[in-house]
Amino acid sequence: YVMVDGGMADNPRVALYQAVYEAVIANKAGRPAKEVVTVAGKACESGDILIRDIPLARPEPGDILAVFGTGAYTYSMASNYNRLPRPAVVLVGNGQAELIVARETYEQMVANDLLPPRFCREETREAVEG
Repeated sequence: YVMVDGGMADNPRVALYQAVYEAVIANKAGRPAKEVVTVAGKACESGDILIRDIPLARPEPGDILAVFGTGAYTYSMASNYNRLPRPAVVLVGNGQAELIVARETYEQMVANDLLPPRFCREETREAVEG
């Protein structure tokens, strides 16, 4: 197994309807793909599997896994499951890579959350009610 900083919250298509993807370790694209691995995500779910039995170059911490053909629907289906911020989106084509959606921060993810004053300690209640 190879665990990645991503998974079913970022791309639920595999868990929902068994989408199949190809991938390559981008920083080792020229090396032989001899290791057959299952790529697993970071959620605490047994179904957080992105790709089963894929040959890759020997994976190591810090490698960059490029998953091909995930498409625009992947981003629109992403969620904050397990309170995980959504990743950046990079458009790759014609020899260029461009950031088109910034990585979501924790602060952005919780910006609309509200805590009822009855759950606050006395010293913070004024700030929440204020």
